[in-house]
Amino acid sequence: MPHIKTSDGIRLYYEETGTGDPVLFLHEFGGHYMSWEPQVRYFSRRYRCITYAARGWPPSDAPDDVASYSQARAADDCADVMAALGVEKAHLVGLSMGATAAIEFAIRHPGKATALVIAAGGGGGATDPEAKARFKEECEGFARRIEQEGMPAMAELYCTSSSRNTYRYKDPRGWAEFKQQFADGSAKGHVMTMRGVQGARQPFFERTEELKKITEPMLVVIGDEDESTHGLAVHLKKHVPRSGVLELPKCGHTINLEEPAAFNAAVQDFFHAVERDRWPARGEKTYTLIPPSR
Repeated sequence: MPHIKTSDGIRLYYEETGTGDPVLFLHEFGGHYMSWEPQVRYFSRRYRCITYAARGWPPSDAPDDVASYSQARAADDCADVMAALGVEKAHLVGLSMGATAAIEFAIRHPGKATALVIAAGGGGGATDPEAKARFKEECEGFARRIEQEGMPAMAELYCTSSSRNTYRYKDPRGWAEFKQQFADGSAKGHVMTMRGVQGARQPFFERTEELKKITEPMLVVIGDEDESTHGLAVHLKKHVPRSGVLELPKCGHTINLEEPAAFNAAVQDFFHAVERDRWPARGEKTYTLIPPSR
């Protein structure tokens, strides 16, 4: 099984398919590298598609120390995968936890992303101290429940939340597969990630100056039924110079699986715009208006 070794000695499992400009996919907390299958099948016709299992998600290593998990480390893992595979620059496509890792990557490794797709990004909640404390308590409570009840029991809770039920309604077979993959995951890996990454991250709402320095083109994709992601989408649009927002109707959190055709088409159009230098910063006058012929 192919693995790369990160700069701190963790083995990460990866898969790559196709040839062309590289596209690196970063999965969510509830998903897995396998969650990108509809995108790999589509984009590998024209691109070199790379997926990998985040630390804590077998067949990648799951370190025992919570200090081995952080949002910064997740971004650096992405950079380590690219370096090990000889990739200088890549399109980054991240969902939820993977989306926040992609933003962090753009901050920590400027110039290494060709473009950024930020799908269903949350970013750690509000900046109000009480709300932040409550969010951290919720993350710790979720981690303890995984330890006490196990992954199959938590799959019943996690995969039936309001932001997942739209997927369940549209595609019961796909949703059941998604739920089973979550249930089969590493309890230790999910617990450590919930404590070290989800519960410990600094909200991007507090990092506006860092966001303003992101120069890469960015497409932010959200579902209209996934309200927890709307605030960050607006914040990114306001402060990341070359960002645009797409809201998919009647769509929840698992966007790439729930609406794969719409997601793939939007991302493909975005890639084409970037490749033709047609994704300008807000206020840039890069288009020449040609009067209609008479």
